[in-house]
Amino acid sequence: MSRILITSALPYINGIKHLGTLAGSMLPADVYARFQRGKGRETLYICATDEHGTPTELAAAEAGLDPATFCANAHAVQADLGARFGLSWDHFGRSSSPQNHRQTQMFARQLWEAGFLEERVTQQVYSRADRRFLPDRYVIGTCPHCGYESARGDQCENCTRVLDPADLLHPRSAVSGSTDIEIRDSKHLFLRQSLFSDRLREGIEARKGQWPLLVTSIALKWLDEGLQDRGITRDLEWGVPVNAADWGPNSEGRTPDVEGLAGKVFYVWFDAPIEYISATAEWADARAGGKAPDQDWERWWRKPVADDVTYVQFMGKDNVPFHTVGFPCTLMGVNEGANAPWKLVDELKGFNWLDYYGGRFSTSQNRGVFMDQALELLPPDYWRWWIVANAPETSDATFVWEQFQAQVNADLADVLGNFVNRILKFTETRFEGVVPSGGADGPLEVKLKVDVQAKLVELTGFMEAREFRKSSTALRQLWVLGNQYLTEAAPWTALKTDPERAGVAVRTGLNLVALFARVAEPFIPFTAKVIGDSVGIGVGPGLWPDPDRALDILTPGQTVKAPEVLFRKIEDTQVAEWRERFGGPEAIQG
Repeated sequence: MSRILITSALPYINGIKHLGTLAGSMLPADVYARFQRGKGRETLYICATDEHGTPTELAAAEAGLDPATFCANAHAVQADLGARFGLSWDHFGRSSSPQNHRQTQMFARQLWEAGFLEERVTQQVYSRADRRFLPDRYVIGTCPHCGYESARGDQCENCTRVLDPADLLHPRSAVSGSTDIEIRDSKHLFLRQSLFSDRLREGIEARKGQWPLLVTSIALKWLDEGLQDRGITRDLEWGVPVNAADWGPNSEGRTPDVEGLAGKVFYVWFDAPIEYISATAEWADARAGGKAPDQDWERWWRKPVADDVTYVQFMGKDNVPFHTVGFPCTLMGVNEGANAPWKLVDELKGFNWLDYYGGRFSTSQNRGVFMDQALELLPPDYWRWWIVANAPETSDATFVWEQFQAQVNADLADVLGNFVNRILKFTETRFEGVVPSGGADGPLEVKLKVDVQAKLVELTGFMEAREFRKSSTALRQLWVLGNQYLTEAAPWTALKTDPERAGVAVRTGLNLVALFARVAEPFIPFTAKVIGDSVGIGVGPGLWPDPDRALDILTPGQTVKAPEVLFRKIEDTQVAEWRERFGGPEAIQG
């Protein structure tokens, strides 16, 4: 494992993201990226906003903005919130970027010329009043099953039945409200995914036991049901234009119907995964003022120069099919006969849902806690710790205010915060704020070093394996070892009769503080830096501790200073206030 490429599923541009989005992709990816940098490995963490599709056009129209302006504004908000949460993206790009336009169009041309795209005529809803085709969600009408009068053309929000626009009673345009609509034929491009079914199955079967069961089960279910070819174009104005005029003939000698494809854009689920590659190009261009040579970004994506790269993807379970089927089909297709094939994923970490009192976090229904609201209530490390420690890895997890309060107070305030403040304040008052020298380790220190070494090895192994709940447990157990040691060593008691012995205990305790700062950095980076500063050390890249020297970080004689209280306990009155504001179990209906 030489170089590490990390991508997390692209957050959609429409709306502030909720804690469930953090839990299902971006935050675990950040923790893993910070750990890999800590190990000294060259690491690139790429993410971006997913900016095309029907909801973007609707949201922009509702805001009274054109889609480009709406997306630019929303991207700035999401980038700011991510930075405030400590998400250490090397680049946070945009799927509407010029780089993604070029890359998507290039891939489409190559897929067409290799024979993996096919033109088909489909029936679409057309609004004469709006003079445009309407995607499914642009059609509103009465649900034929439950009578709900504002059902969308893809699904009724009231009874949850999946619909076709032609099923709706009294259909109308979501754009203008006009009922002057009809069904018309429309030509579209389809990616011939069915041709890759056997190859995909072979790859997924080979990942059993390596990838989470959640991931391989979802992928194989899609394959078992029969992999269908998928339409990759839409009748929209906002998106990557098809631009088929410069395409050559396909493998059967046919040229594309340029006139029939005029005005089409690529479907968001075709261009969005390509943005992983394009955002890497954006990163390189930004670093080199727009003049980056190809190898500055292609060395992460194209073989053979990317042979030493391990590519790791993070996503929620709803995104798994598109990353185990759709995007791989795109890359396999363009890799046919390529001298420098594109790299496919090596490791894929999928997550279940993080629920809110047993109900889904929902952007559209404004249910649960959203990133901006969370930061109004508490600093980011409170949220980061709880989310990672409760990562929905093997099953859905549930956010409950009372459990959040109990865990944060116990782990962060009582175990970590209390230890750091207790030993540093004692050092300030009784050892003049200096790491003591002299004295030899006794049985307590010998045992502690063995225990710490074993636990650090365990923690490191869990982090390498992307087991976040287990990693959080191991880290907390390290903190507990420190508290147990300090209680047994009791330097405040030893100082009365054996100052040298007290000095050994204090020096060991301060080294534990330094250790905790460095191993906590991927999880709670803001607090880790404060702790590191308090004992005069850095945290972060290249500084993940060596188990053999885990308690030999500080130099005797260097000064230390107790920080302000690291974590203030969450009070019952705060929980009551937050439940009133955001709702508890009574707010969840179905």
